[in-house]
Parts: sequence; structure tokens; C-alpha cells
Amino acid sequence: MNAIQQLRAAGQSIWLDNITRTMLDDGSLRGYLEQFSVTGLTSNPTIFNEAIASSAAYDPAVKAGLSAGKTPEATFVALAIDDLRRAADLFAPVFTATGGRDGYVSLEVSPLLAADTAGTIEAAARIHRQADRPNLLVKIPGTAAGLRAIEESIFAGVPVNVTLLFSREQYLAAADAYLRGIERRLRAGLDPGITSVASLFVSRWDKAVNDRVPAALRNRLGIAVAGLAYRSYRELLDSPRWQRLASAGARPQKLLWASTGTKDPGAPDTLYVAALAYPETINTVPEKTLRAFADHGVVSGTVPADGGGAEDVIDQFRHAGIEVRDLGAVLQRAGAAAFVASWNELIARISGKAEALLLARKESA
Repeated sequence: MNAIQQLRAAGQSIWLDNITRTMLDDGSLRGYLEQFSVTGLTSNPTIFNEAIASSAAYDPAVKAGLSAGKTPEATFVALAIDDLRRAADLFAPVFTATGGRDGYVSLEVSPLLAADTAGTIEAAARIHRQADRPNLLVKIPGTAAGLRAIEESIFAGVPVNVTLLFSREQYLAAADAYLRGIERRLRAGLDPGITSVASLFVSRWDKAVNDRVPAALRNRLGIAVAGLAYRSYRELLDSPRWQRLASAGARPQKLLWASTGTKDPGAPDTLYVAALAYPETINTVPEKTLRAFADHGVVSGTVPADGGGAEDVIDQFRHAGIEVRDLGAVLQRAGAAAFVASWNELIARISGKAEALLLARKESA
């Protein structure tokens, strides 16, 4: 049993933080499922931008979109849904075997809609309808506008991956939006079994503060924030509010660790995977991190449900001049802006490819 399989045995799901058409075509993704017990994956504009830039695998899809008169945005959504349908079908046996508790893939609404509640709700419903897969989650950011869209989307029966969460407070706000959506479904006589996960970004905390704190505190803040969020997650699952929903058939909104690739070259490449071995969570990891942990990762046991002294670590950062609550808001805004930049670059890349393909077609005519 390799280290990844040990995490699975401890109650944690491992998802891949990547998708490319090449991985689907050459069997690499299937290999991750079979060899490393990967049971799902996530995607975002940055991932697709890099995939389209580094491969000609998407050229036929771009050409088809151009020929059909689609906009670059519509062309991207179509090719992304094609990839994620294939991935969803690959993970369908996991989805079935776990009764819908695992085996998911994710596709994000346009980051340009982060402040547009109505636009996000409409886009999430459209993606859910177009994808036509029960194990596809629609990613909605946990911004103020996003929280309202999350509640409405859950109420409408759209499975949601809440993205761009950084702090315990942001996680709790996302969890409350999910619960409100489920409670409304119950009052309306609808099935409460709508899946959601809440994605907390970890390594970006350390990237933001490592050059501002003593050496003894480097690469400790993200793990501490995750510990606080996990404690709140467990408290929520033990709450009377959740127990009433669970008894009616609701599914827990699992906490997902995102951004778990090590950014600091001086830190272990398996740092965040080893530190976040919390039961009943998901860790979504880059390919490089997945291979590293399977090769030399160590699972020393699950982390205490109270966060393992996370509050004490947070206090040390406060003494070092880092106000965690304020920084969480800064990181969320920066993350949203980074996704917008990646989206714009992605759309520009598709436009450029379409123009190049059109020129090549004219020249060959």
C-alpha cells in the first residue's frame, strides 16, 4: 500500500488538480485512478490555459467552434465540457460505488461573473445542463455575490464546488449558504441530497507571508488556517442543525484542501499533503505533488480534530504582525483577480488559435 492509498484508508479522498485532453487520450488519467487511487479532479481557467497553450490537441475543437460561428467563450466552454464529460465517465464507477460521495470532476463558471449573482446562477445552471453528468460539480467562488449564487444553485439542484475560500470565516459563510439551500429544498418538498464541497486554498497563505515572518514560522500559516477550518467543519457536522438535515437525507458538504503544491523550494515537496491528512476531507493535488507523495510521502496518522494547536500558531503570527482575518480577505480578492487574468488570457489564446487556423485554411485553399 503506497502513501496515497494510506490516505484513502484513513478516510481522505485524493483528487487531481489538473486535466488535459492529452491525459484523457493517452490513458494517463486512468493510470492515476488505477495506480494512485485518485477518485476525482478539479479544473480552473489557469489549468485549461496551460493545456491549450502546450498542445495541439485542442486545435480541432477550436476549429469546429470557429466553423460553427461560436464566440471564443462558447468554444472554450464546449471543449471544457467535452473533457470533463470524459473524465466524469472515467470516475463514474467511483461515483456509483460510493453512493455519490466521491468520483467528481469540476468546471468553473466564468471568473468575470464573481460580482454578478444573477449571472453566476444562470451560468451554473447552463453548465450543469450542458454537462449532463451527475458527478460534475460547478465551481462558484465564495465571494459575497457568490454566496447568494451558491444558495440559489443548491436550491435549484446544481451540485456546487465552492472555490476561492481562504479563511475559516469564509468557509463558514460558504457552509451556511449550502445549508440554506438544502433547508429551502426540504421546505419545498425536494430531495435534499445535493452534493457540494468547500475548497479552502492553503499554500497561498505561506507564499504571502514567508518573507515577512521569522524562519520558525515559515510554511506554517496555511496549515494552521486549515486546522481551524477543519475544527469548525467537525463542529458543524456535530451541530443539531446539520443532524436534522442529515436525518432527512442531506449529504455533508466536504471540506476540500486546494492549492496544496509546495511553493517554497526549501520546504518538503509533500508538505501540505502530509500535514492535511484529515478524515472526511478531500485533497486536490497537482500531478507533481501526487507523484512525489506516492514515491516518498509519509502518513504518520490523522491530524487531531481540534486542528492540532492551530490557534496557538495563529497567535504567533499575530505577534509577528500578521492579522489573519484581514489577510484572508486580501487573498480572496487576489485569487479572484488572478482567475480573471487567466480567463482573459485563455480567451485571447483561443481567439489567436482560431485566427491562425483560419489563416492556414485560407492559405491551403
